[in-house]
Amino acid sequence: MITQAPTRLVTDEVDFFHEVIALRAARVVELGCGKAAFARSLLQRGIANSVDAFEVDAAQHAANLAAPPVAGLRFGMAGAQGIPLPDDSRDVAVMLKSLHHVPMNLLDRALAEIARVLVPGGWLYVSEPVYAGDFNDIVKLFHDEGEVRAAAYAALRRAADTGVLRWESELFFDTPLHFRDFDDFVDRIVRVTHSDIELPAAVAADVRRRFEHFQRPDGAHFVRQMRVTILRA
Repeated sequence: MITQAPTRLVTDEVDFFHEVIALRAARVVELGCGKAAFARSLLQRGIANSVDAFEVDAAQHAANLAAPPVAGLRFGMAGAQGIPLPDDSRDVAVMLKSLHHVPMNLLDRALAEIARVLVPGGWLYVSEPVYAGDFNDIVKLFHDEGEVRAAAYAALRRAADTGVLRWESELFFDTPLHFRDFDDFVDRIVRVTHSDIELPAAVAADVRRRFEHFQRPDGAHFVRQMRVTILRA
């Protein structure tokens, strides 16, 4: 196992991805693609030749289908626990802040599915927020992901321990987060369609107070630590 100290600030994760998985014209599957910005960038830079981008959020999936088409980008609605792709058909699987959204009882099945669709030697790139830091301390007041993130990481370790996938490396980096103000924070973190998140009135004042401690004339700035786990088929 290779471990990198969490000292580097990364503003573009596509660059980081290409450093650690130096492929060109790869066949990629992204699970939990969100707005598919990462997928589009992979295609634009020639890192990927094709991306099958899957999402479970119906509202986001509809928005993706309505966006202008991009050559090589295909959208589908499916979870990682049931990937509608053939065996041994993709070079890389990518999960960005999405593994912990897989139901805990389906995590092992999801990783077995990823192993199934990857070619021998294919890569799984999983990027997840570390459960620590100022930003996490604010969000966990109303949306505590400690249990699901721990379960997601345990599933990765279990997949390696049982031979479903081979552990390759674990890397850390810091990434900046910026919000114009508290309303921007609520719009982007609370009012999302992919998660059932509420900001109860009982805690809203405390959340606002802690958030505004970081507010400056140019907005509120945070640094979030990320853990990248890389496994291979």
